[in-house]
Amino acid sequence: MGGKRRIAILGSTGSIGTQALDVIRQHRDLFEVQLISANTSIDLLESQAREFDVNNVVICDDKLYGELSSRLSGTDSKVFAGTDSLCELVRSSEIDIVVGAMVGFSGLRPTLAALEAGKVVALANKETLVAAGSLVTKTMREHNAVILPVDSEHSAIFQCLLAAQGNEVKKIHLTASGGPFRSWPKEKIAAATAAQALKHPNWDMGAKVTIDSATMMNKGFELIEACWLFDLTPEMVNVVVHPESIIHSMVEFEDGAVIAQMGCPDMREPIGFALSFPARLSVGNKKLDFASLGALHFEAPDPERFPNLQLAREAFTRGGNIPCALNAANEVAVRAFLAGRIGFYGITDLIEKCISGASFAADPSAGDIFSTHEDTMRRAEELI
Repeated sequence: MGGKRRIAILGSTGSIGTQALDVIRQHRDLFEVQLISANTSIDLLESQAREFDVNNVVICDDKLYGELSSRLSGTDSKVFAGTDSLCELVRSSEIDIVVGAMVGFSGLRPTLAALEAGKVVALANKETLVAAGSLVTKTMREHNAVILPVDSEHSAIFQCLLAAQGNEVKKIHLTASGGPFRSWPKEKIAAATAAQALKHPNWDMGAKVTIDSATMMNKGFELIEACWLFDLTPEMVNVVVHPESIIHSMVEFEDGAVIAQMGCPDMREPIGFALSFPARLSVGNKKLDFASLGALHFEAPDPERFPNLQLAREAFTRGGNIPCALNAANEVAVRAFLAGRIGFYGITDLIEKCISGASFAADPSAGDIFSTHEDTMRRAEELI
């Protein structure tokens, strides 16, 4: 791998961020952490800064800057506040790889800044591509930057394509666990609580992603993300429910052959691959025991019980800024559900109303994207 790779982790206190640091913890000879950031998790951010002797630490909530600065006084860490600081710091020549692990639309500006600086971006923030896929991929191309996927499904597709030796893809098969309500009837799902929705059977994820998994909006977002990452049409992306979460995704070719990437459900595997690419590292994850697996199961997603998947597909097909409105409405809806303000299917109802009333921009600029996001969030709150 050559010299040490210098890493920035945007959202270091979240699920992806903490697991990225665990990979780095196991390979301190290969990586050094140059920058970490968090929104408000000041205790964990301080602990991470001390453990990894991080040069630059950003707390996005300005109100916490004074306290964090005080806590880290006497260390070599320099403390900054706000997203503007984060956008400036990711451009540094002292950073090789930027891990985009912030949650939601907040990750867009720092991701664009990193791409404008020609960085390698290990992207876990799917909302960035959902909301502004055209803008993000255009910026990547214009500045010779690189996006390496961190989502387990897109990492799987990427790995399958590496084995394809340039053969043309016929179809992508995105696997979905089905979430905690896979076998529940619609009436029971309608009455589900946030606590029940947060009990994912396979993956350890943050609250936002876990709720998105329960509604299958997460898979809708991944469909959109796959189209942008791998230059696919929506018709080329199939979603199949695979409750064991062993096959992370598959690529089908013209002759009917299918290449699948498999592994135990542990996000450290795709994170480690993105950080070390093209090398592979041991990351302390459990290895597959095929004899103990017994069987793998597959089924089609149920659009009646999980309508958000089709909603995302339709939004991407409409194009322009509609996926941005989809993402913004979903962010508000998920927060409202977690707070007990709306029911489970209220998430879908709110999103449908927001995207049907959104002002359409066929070729959205950065300004269009940010205004669509703000307008949709405001509209969603009004509807609630």
